[in-house]
Amino acid sequence: MDFDESLADRIREALVNQKNVTEKSMFQGLCFMVDDKMCVCIRDLELMCRIAPEQAEAELEKGNCRPMIHNGKTIKGYIFVDEEGYKNPKDFKRLIDLCLDFNKVAKTSKKKKKKG
Repeated sequence: MDFDESLADRIREALVNQKNVTEKSMFQGLCFMVDDKMCVCIRDLELMCRIAPEQAEAELEKGNCRPMIHNGKTIKGYIFVDEEGYKNPKDFKRLIDLCLDFNKVAKTSKKKKKKG
């Protein structure tokens, strides 16, 4: 699992006032779940932000980020932001706020049933 621990600490600090935050190893990095929903993740030095799909389009146009592509398919509402895109504290806060705003309306993923 590769991620920047100082970036993880920045996210922990940004989410300190959220009531239900858990951390999970996912996507070869670390994901922060808010209210049992994926909110923001880190892999290497990138933030993976789960935001409203229309907001994701606007962020992609600004630069410093790329879409999430899984099995050749673009996943709407998920973007990877490079270090330049979140280095500034105002940009970092804005991205975290976008993630938290979408988290309020995002659907919880279905729990997988255990086989056996």
